[in-house]
Amino acid sequence: MKKKILVLLADGFEEIEAVTCVDVLRRASLEVATASISKRRMVCGSHGIKIQADIKLSDFSGLPHALVLPGGMPGAKNLSKSLSVINLIKRCHKNRKIVAAICASPAVVLVPAGVLTGKKVTCYPEFGKGFDAKTTYIDKKVVMDDNIITSQGPGTTFYFALKIVEALKGRKTAKIVKKRVLIK
Repeated sequence: MKKKILVLLADGFEEIEAVTCVDVLRRASLEVATASISKRRMVCGSHGIKIQADIKLSDFSGLPHALVLPGGMPGAKNLSKSLSVINLIKRCHKNRKIVAAICASPAVVLVPAGVLTGKKVTCYPEFGKGFDAKTTYIDKKVVMDDNIITSQGPGTTFYFALKIVEALKGRKTAKIVKKRVLIK
């Protein structure tokens, strides 16, 4: 059975982070669905690129093996305003599923969800001061602590996606994908 990954899209999402993650995860033979958090499937990124999501979040049931939260503004802020998104993050975390957030989303979305207590995380440097004293900010491309994977931003997206692959399918699969996309 393929592991299912859900990539959440809100208006204002960072296109590089969303599309690169979907591409890399699919190259690893993972089942990936993009989910719009609004009432429509068409979502507009922070740089005006429109993407039709595979599904609406309201049509999704169950839990994915991994939940991916792209950053971008106001995308991250829009994710954080959605009670459905916050509840899904909490359910995934409670059930030990991968919760992966990049760019602004660790600070803007995961903090309100309350899943970072005692965790080491990273994010877009500008948002690095958005954590409480019980969360440790690390200035690295990607940080994995337990079931939480965080990354800094557009330029670190390949490493972020490869860490998700590694967490779900192992280091060997991640290395194969990394080699195929020419990441040194």
